[in-house]
Amino acid sequence: MQIITSKENEQVKHIRKLKEKKFRDQSNEYIIEGIKLVKEAINEKQNIKQIIICDDCEKNLAITKEEMYDIAKYNCIYVTKKIFENLTEVTNPQGILAIVEKQTKKIEINYKEEIIVALDDIQDPGNLGTILRTIDSIGLKQVLVSKNTVDCYNPKVVRSTMGAIFRVNIIQCEDLEKVLEDLKKHKFEIVVSSLQTKNDIYNINYKNKVIVIGNEANGVEPKIVKIADKKIKIPMLGKTESLNASVATGIILYEYVRQKLNTIR
Repeated sequence: MQIITSKENEQVKHIRKLKEKKFRDQSNEYIIEGIKLVKEAINEKQNIKQIIICDDCEKNLAITKEEMYDIAKYNCIYVTKKIFENLTEVTNPQGILAIVEKQTKKIEINYKEEIIVALDDIQDPGNLGTILRTIDSIGLKQVLVSKNTVDCYNPKVVRSTMGAIFRVNIIQCEDLEKVLEDLKKHKFEIVVSSLQTKNDIYNINYKNKVIVIGNEANGVEPKIVKIADKKIKIPMLGKTESLNASVATGIILYEYVRQKLNTIR
């Protein structure tokens, strides 16, 4: 078994480049890290190009022999602890990461889903990752993202999804406003959050709705607010006027869940 010891190794340099969006776009690959994500990628039959294992850390990996057998079916390389630390962005790395191919085929919007989430220029990787995880948790299979939203394949985003990145179709929108206008033609109503309304999230039926989540600092773009069919707000009893974008998304989507459960009970 060959162990890579030089940071000048071409494979090592390639992995390091994938920390940058432009190289992820060029190679159509991204990095996943940690035992859970690697196992999820295998279970979800992702196109795993390579698995990188820290040789010094292998004995500490909390992984069964059966799982190690599955991992061994892939193109695996071993690196020293020093090299692995040069590749990881995690404070306490588990000693395993992988290179995965991004979604390759063009994804079309599924108009059969009752509710669609659209993200308007979300900037925080942790927020985006958590939103994708929340979308996955309620059984949705797609998300619309504006062109200025943080890269969905950013390593911090990927880690925050906890595997949801493999199950949620990410539909990149060059012009989100135009896409939303098209969704109206398919009998969807556009819903945005706004403080300038008396309607709270409990006052609407969420069937055939597009929920637009706005930028953390500036909210939903005015041009999108203008075309919205409904405005809603989360009622708050304290002095705080707004919530973290991922928290707000969770509250709204689980009101949809509550309504849906009430119709099937």
